[in-house]
Amino acid sequence: MSQLKQTLSDSIKTSMKARELERVKVLRNVQSVVKQIEIDRQTELDDAQVLEVLQKQLKQRHESLTIFTENGRDDLANKEQFEIDIITEFMPKQMDDAELAALVNAEIAEQGATSMRDMGSVMGVLKNKTAGRADPALISKLVKDALQG
Repeated sequence: MSQLKQTLSDSIKTSMKARELERVKVLRNVQSVVKQIEIDRQTELDDAQVLEVLQKQLKQRHESLTIFTENGRDDLANKEQFEIDIITEFMPKQMDDAELAALVNAEIAEQGATSMRDMGSVMGVLKNKTAGRADPALISKLVKDALQG
């Protein structure tokens, strides 16, 4: 079992003992998504793949949070924020903007990338280097800006 899945499972047990029912509900939901993907793919997910699932779950909740906030549904927005906070606990420490920009520039220089045609290869390497520690949309924006400017 991957370390991240084990941590998730342990956290569910701890939350159940502490009678944190809302937290248990969120964690079980995430765990069920991971298990469903494992069943669909007929393989056990490793930490990197579980991290991708967590990122996807966070992205969905951020999108819902934005919609609920725009429509004045504070009750639902608060619920989404609660779920975001719980899932974020399992994510690695996020890279700050300066650290990310330096990594992008270093990778572009290392590959000798000069145009937008090189973006795919730069993004492929950066995706692996920043797995779970940076928003792929932000990385994409930084790479585009660097290659265009």
